[in-house]
Amino acid sequence: MNAFRLFLVAVIAIVGAYTSVTIANHGMGLFPIFFGDIADMAWPGQFNLDFLCFLIFSGFWVAWRHEFSVAGLVLGFAAFNLGAPFLATYLLVQSYRTKGDVAAMLLGPTRAERAR
Repeated sequence: MNAFRLFLVAVIAIVGAYTSVTIANHGMGLFPIFFGDIADMAWPGQFNLDFLCFLIFSGFWVAWRHEFSVAGLVLGFAAFNLGAPFLATYLLVQSYRTKGDVAAMLLGPTRAERAR
């Protein structure tokens, strides 16, 4: 679990640093570029569409894990919009909250308890 937590911290740091440099050099105009690449029907757009689907999966998983409660929907929306740094932070927090219990971390405590 410690190696996984270290990996999560690395993801947060690396993507956060890269994003900071990108914003400093190109501003906050992500959406026109992101969706423009998809509309162009070329490889950058294919990658962006694939990534968008992963963001959707991430958001639904977080909301599902919280049984689609209001908090779960808010966290799912955050996961969809904030990407890997959010999901890595979320998993890092959950790894400590669940004391490293992977089933509880992935399924949520209620579902993990039912699965036992």
